[in-house]
Amino acid sequence: MSERTATNNIRVVKDAPKSFSENFREFLTFIRSELKPKGPVITKFNVISGIIIVVGFVLIGLRFWKGLGATTNLSQEYPWGIWIGFDVITGVAFAGGAYVLTFVVDILRFKKYEPILRATVLNGFLAYCFYAGALLLDLGRPWNVVNPIIGNGFGFSSVLFLVAWHFLLYTLCQFLEFSPVVAQWLGWPRVKKIVQGMTTGAVIFGITLSTLHQSGLGALFLLAPTKIHPLWYSHNIPILFFVSSVFAGLSMVIIESTFTHKIFADKVGHTLHANHDDILLGLGKGCAGAMFAYLFLKVIDLIHGQHYDLLLTPMGYWYLLEMIGFIVLPMILFIKGVTSRNVKLVQTTAFVTAIGIIINRLNFSVIAFKWDSAVHYYPNWIEVWVTATVICLEIWAFRWVINRMPILQDHEHEGAVETESIPSKEASKWKVLAS
Repeated sequence: MSERTATNNIRVVKDAPKSFSENFREFLTFIRSELKPKGPVITKFNVISGIIIVVGFVLIGLRFWKGLGATTNLSQEYPWGIWIGFDVITGVAFAGGAYVLTFVVDILRFKKYEPILRATVLNGFLAYCFYAGALLLDLGRPWNVVNPIIGNGFGFSSVLFLVAWHFLLYTLCQFLEFSPVVAQWLGWPRVKKIVQGMTTGAVIFGITLSTLHQSGLGALFLLAPTKIHPLWYSHNIPILFFVSSVFAGLSMVIIESTFTHKIFADKVGHTLHANHDDILLGLGKGCAGAMFAYLFLKVIDLIHGQHYDLLLTPMGYWYLLEMIGFIVLPMILFIKGVTSRNVKLVQTTAFVTAIGIIINRLNFSVIAFKWDSAVHYYPNWIEVWVTATVICLEIWAFRWVINRMPILQDHEHEGAVETESIPSKEASKWKVLAS
């Protein structure tokens, strides 16, 4: 009897709830363990990207110390350079895959694409965080960035007011959409249940915000009808920005999925592994459809503008290269890849499309902007280096999350994600290169 009593007492002691300080210490221990590197530290990717980031931080410090005039080629004539044209305007277009895919999966209920949804939302969330941060670099008085939010001297009719609020709200929506993954990683089932119940509202609100601020970025250029080359300027710029963000975002999803499927193959669940090719072909089909709509709008703009004579000028040749080389050709290649089920062709075409989007956004913000000016803007090496730093930081953050949180695994077997992983010799090779 005394032995049984002693056993029950031990069980009571073992099952006793932990105090707040004990739980907090366990939480800190878990976070410290997760902050440690996963895999080899000294790799080609880590060394090269690490040097870029360290030098980049020095240059960013120099920019805030000396100012824009001392560290960039920006001027009163060209207030927007590569940091706005590439980091913000192009980056937001590439992040469009998040709102497109959440609409397809959560609203249209195409569950085929659900295995890549978490990685896509993560990519979109990180893109908005880092590109919003890059926006601070381009502001002469970065501390004024909060003015539209706190109500200090803003205008309701300003397009930038709309874009600023949409950036903030959409970033919060994406964090809410992603928060169930964070709660699962931290082992907080009750929190996960609560935030998961809020994601549907966040998805609907986020999609609405995205469609508005993607077109809102294009609306900024409606303010400069005499500064943008007539072949690019049109009253349809907001619609063109929105439509092009669809195939820009889907192309980036194809590129990101191509790399993550190889680099993190040992973390890929059976569902994603089995359907990866079909998913990429479906995304390629979506790209082709959006590109056809974009081409149709551009042809209408060309007919209404009647600037046929400008096609036989140097800027006209550049315009034709963008339209034929990076819209018509990729659209045909996507169709060819989908009909012949050629996944490699779809993946290659996604890279071509991404290059086309970069050219398109830089045409609006830099190349075709004040094209007839005697003095032109070219980014200096500091601007290019800082842009590379932002990209490397985003890749490091993306890799850190993928290596720790349940992103690529089968969602219906979240408790057994480790046993669902697929070992692969090729994955080990890619992981070493990417670590």
